[in-house]
Amino acid sequence: MQTPLSLILEKKGAEIFSVSPTASVTDAVRRMNSESIGCLLVIEDDRTVGIFTERDVLTRVIEHGRDPASTQVSEVMSKEPVSIDRHATLEEAMAVMRSRRFRHLVVTGDGGALAGMLSINDLIGWLVEDREHEIEQLVNYISGNY
Repeated sequence: MQTPLSLILEKKGAEIFSVSPTASVTDAVRRMNSESIGCLLVIEDDRTVGIFTERDVLTRVIEHGRDPASTQVSEVMSKEPVSIDRHATLEEAMAVMRSRRFRHLVVTGDGGALAGMLSINDLIGWLVEDREHEIEQLVNYISGNY
């Protein structure tokens, strides 16, 4: 679990899906659905100003009876998203997600520049692959196929 996040991003890809703060919730949800993702970074003038997630839709739009078509993302997004450096480890990222109850984490690079996004599914997927490889090596060692 000492895998640096930069390695996970390298394999996953660093594509970042974003939305303008003035976009409607309806448009943002359509974008998330079309990309099969659970969140969008909210970017204004090349600066991250928030993160908009499925949870925001449920707790800040639906729960309060807001009209998704007339509600702007900026009204319901999570401001100042927590980020983690790309040199941090898988274990550190999982600890942040677990303690803060996040499912998405912004990853930054040199000078705080945006490096990518990771979801809990990305981290668990990496962990499962790592464990499968470890099990395969142990089985080969035990059976003398090394």
